[in-house]
Amino acid sequence: MTTPNPKEVSGRHAADLVKSGMTVGLGTGSTVFFALQRLAERVRDEALEIRGVPTSLDTEQKATEMGIPLISLDEATSLDLTIDGADEVDPDFQMIKGGGGALLREKVVASITVKQVIIVGRNKVVERLGLAFLLPVEFVPFAASTVRRALQALGCEPMLREQDGQPFVTDNGNRIFDCRFPEGIAVPRELDRSICCIPGVVESGLFIDLAHVLVIGEEDGTVEILQKH
Repeated sequence: MTTPNPKEVSGRHAADLVKSGMTVGLGTGSTVFFALQRLAERVRDEALEIRGVPTSLDTEQKATEMGIPLISLDEATSLDLTIDGADEVDPDFQMIKGGGGALLREKVVASITVKQVIIVGRNKVVERLGLAFLLPVEFVPFAASTVRRALQALGCEPMLREQDGQPFVTDNGNRIFDCRFPEGIAVPRELDRSICCIPGVVESGLFIDLAHVLVIGEEDGTVEILQKH
């Protein structure tokens, strides 16, 4: 008997929340992949009519290959629902995102979304952000040294993200520092504000007050649904 994959469980459940006629934000990452699969099934088998707005070039390619109708962000003034993952989420629904490098586009899409549905496995739910997962910070290459020093002054150890031995480049042509906070992040809202005030920083991977529904996939194949009040 195959053990259920919590990512697949949560992703497919979230895709079933989508209704015909919706404009839907499509997040990025391994959990969202299962949501895309289920949406594609519904488009094919149920004649589900949706318009998807991808948050990355990777998601755009996958959704196109699966047959999910897409529009650009320019064509959407607001989104009915967005399905996205998270690298960590705390009891207040505050999150760290950006492990896949799409934090800027994900935050832009989240900012115009009526209902943001976050899909995770149980292991992503934590008491304090930043203890197990490094905080991504996207910045312009020109400002690398000044951004690094400013981040260090906030108490973290910034490490340049690399891919295949070269600096990782985001879809926006920027770079990412992955920041280690030895004691975790005590006050996410204040830290996000401080980071985003650093000249040269494009976006922080702290997502503050942007999650409305949390779909937690369990290893037994069930899901727990939490809603922010």
